[in-house]
Amino acid sequence: MAQIISVVNQKGGVGKTTTAVNLGAYLASMGKFVLLVDIDPQANATSGLGIDHRNLEKGIYEALAGANSFRDVIVGTSFTGYKVAPATVSLAGANVELVNMENREFKLHEALLEIRNDYDYIIIDCPPSLGLLTLNGLVAAEKILIPVQAEYYALEGLGQLLETISLIKNNLKPSIEILGAVLTMFDKRVGLSGAVLDQLYQYFPDKIFRSVIPRNIRLAEAPSYGKSILEYDANSAGGKAYERLAREILELMNQKNI
Repeated sequence: MAQIISVVNQKGGVGKTTTAVNLGAYLASMGKFVLLVDIDPQANATSGLGIDHRNLEKGIYEALAGANSFRDVIVGTSFTGYKVAPATVSLAGANVELVNMENREFKLHEALLEIRNDYDYIIIDCPPSLGLLTLNGLVAAEKILIPVQAEYYALEGLGQLLETISLIKNNLKPSIEILGAVLTMFDKRVGLSGAVLDQLYQYFPDKIFRSVIPRNIRLAEAPSYGKSILEYDANSAGGKAYERLAREILELMNQKNI
């Protein structure tokens, strides 16, 4: 069965979607079958891989609502072994419509059962909030990857996110684990103060990835061309950083015999 990793941070602009899209691309380049699940109504992960979500008739919302099977909403990318369950415009109302559904926090978990044996990794790009869609992304996952922007204010709200994960672990999904935090948008000219690093290590003792994602213009440009950084400029600093992150995650999974 696939390992399911949710990429989550309720603070926007921290490189969450960039991490989800490019981690998936590099895992696929390393021979893994990967599905990217876009449950963010902004649909940036979908459009960032060259898929026009505005013209799609069905997507992840239809799978959650039971209108279509999960397998029917999946679309291919330009990269072999890398597919997407896209977000569509109808996903915007899902947080409201899920409220009255039975087992509402488990809708994504239940939907993924249909296709879980088809992939090695399923990566979920969650919205920048702690609403019902993000709760579904957390409950569906075994592992949580948290992108953290390399600046002081990015630490705000981390405590709330970790508390939410703890509540889910205690009440809904005992097997959920934090895979780790990855530092994003790092500018070596600015660096990180010792105080910020100390706080990060308090939040994530032994769970900060060695791979650091730099602030990189090529990473920022790639989505506008509908490409991952692997396709757009693999030799850029951003491309090499995400390749290192993918290898580090695979190494960690192998150590855990996953």
